[in-house]
Amino acid sequence: MIYLDTSVALAHLLAEDRRPPDELWANTVASSRLLEYELWTRLHARGLAKTHGDAARGLIARVALLELAPAVLARALDPFAAPVRTLDALHLASADFLRAQRQPLELASYDDRMLKAAEQLGIPIWPPCVGAASLTAPPARAGAKRSKAKAK
Repeated sequence: MIYLDTSVALAHLLAEDRRPPDELWANTVASSRLLEYELWTRLHARGLAKTHGDAARGLIARVALLELAPAVLARALDPFAAPVRTLDALHLASADFLRAQRQPLELASYDDRMLKAAEQLGIPIWPPCVGAASLTAPPARAGAKRSKAKAK
């Protein structure tokens, strides 16, 4: 089973330079119900709900969604070995819950912090995502601030 983080789902939906290979969808894919809310929030924020809505609904339909059950929420309240953001804590708690239910899984994420925290929890990383997190932010262009300052 592949646990799908929102970073990978968005990369797929928005056809970013780094996006998951098609082989992802040949696996059982699961995520927290949170994925649905994160996707729609990002699409609305970018004004893409109309153009990407059908694709978002299709992606969500392919994912087994885990509800934010009390056990998941309780785990998210406990400390993690690495600093995590709130939504990452909920995703990691969901993945940890599935592992506690003896569901073998690998995490698919392009988020460096999420990957680091998952590794510290002993959650395996889906191989196509290993090393991909460093690609999440485009490198800063040399002189980018200077050129903006000159334009004023």
